[in-house]
Amino acid sequence: MHKLLEKIFNFLYPVFRDWGMSRNVASYTSLFFNIAILIALAYVIYYVAKFILVTLTAVFAQRTKTKFDDYLIQNKTTRYTAYLIPFFFIYKAVPVILDKYEYWESMFGKIVGIYIVLLGLWIVRTVFNSLRDYLKQKPEYSDKPIDSFVQVIMIVLWIFGVAMIISTLFGIKKGELLTILGTLSAIIILIFRDTILGFVSSVQVAINDMVRIGDWITMDKFGADGDVIEINLTTVKVRNFDNTITTIPTYALSSDSFQNWRGMQKSDGRRIKRHILIKSSTIRFLNDEDLHQLRKVQLITSYIDSRQAEIDKYNDLRGIDKTLSLNGRNMTNLGLFRKYIMQYLHDHPGLNKNMHIMCRQLQSTAHGVPLEIYVFSSDKRWANYEYIMADIFDHVMASVQYFDLEIFELPSKIGKLE
Repeated sequence: MHKLLEKIFNFLYPVFRDWGMSRNVASYTSLFFNIAILIALAYVIYYVAKFILVTLTAVFAQRTKTKFDDYLIQNKTTRYTAYLIPFFFIYKAVPVILDKYEYWESMFGKIVGIYIVLLGLWIVRTVFNSLRDYLKQKPEYSDKPIDSFVQVIMIVLWIFGVAMIISTLFGIKKGELLTILGTLSAIIILIFRDTILGFVSSVQVAINDMVRIGDWITMDKFGADGDVIEINLTTVKVRNFDNTITTIPTYALSSDSFQNWRGMQKSDGRRIKRHILIKSSTIRFLNDEDLHQLRKVQLITSYIDSRQAEIDKYNDLRGIDKTLSLNGRNMTNLGLFRKYIMQYLHDHPGLNKNMHIMCRQLQSTAHGVPLEIYVFSSDKRWANYEYIMADIFDHVMASVQYFDLEIFELPSKIGKLE
């Protein structure tokens, strides 16, 4: 066996010669024996640490009231910590075992040190992820952009971690390394442009309370119309009402315009603002016969009587010649129709009577006279809101004919194209 090892080492010696290795087979045997002992001890330490940190911690977490330790286990924080402990042991033992082999001591030391740094960053990441998941379950934090803050912290930690790795690999002092990174700041800013913009926007969003998770936002530029489900450092995810997902750059929330419906959802009503177009040629004064027929409409019977008495008094005092309807004061079918709609809206059970209730006439257009209804539904749920709005306009459009008015419609084409 000894001769076989000697032949193998003699064959590999040209490869290892420049690495400071000698031809002493006994030293190799001692070296590999020590390494094997080190690895065996590391495995024992790992399984002991795993039992204590993973198994016992899981049992302990089930008995505690807080859920934070459950999230630590769910994100495998204890498992990664169990990996870290034996590597610390190896890192401390390498200088002793490889004392006579400076090259191998330096190389293994650097490899283990880099692995410890990476594993340490990963453990910190799992802790922050656990904290994020825990805070999201709290009502007071559920709508806050916690992902953005976690990502910012991790970016800073990764920068320091990469600096430590480079410093370990090339033996550069950390102060000198930071100076070099400072000179490369322009390139760093160019590479991390979206990240930096996202960080600034995340701070603005959080401070100004512009958007929360769960808010309904509309952003036509990106085709977003739905609920915000995630806010992180670079993107905001919106689940649209057709169940598609729209991704918006975080910095767009501070640079572009968008509509947040949170105010409506927290208010006492949801606005209904819609109009119909009345043909201007159908608007006219009402005569006594018209008024007699319209008195049958119960919502405006008392109004017609009081209004007509007021008009008659005005005309009689001024000796108005009523042989021509244009003279003096008169009621119009459109004006009386507006009053009817107002009475109908005040009696509608689906509207909030403590908010604005209006039926107003807008600027005339080439298509007719817009008659707009401006009210607030008491039920803000989308389906119920649409039902209330449709119910109102169904009634309004069906009522037009009783006032001898017509709704404008573009004429349909009759006949076939030849």
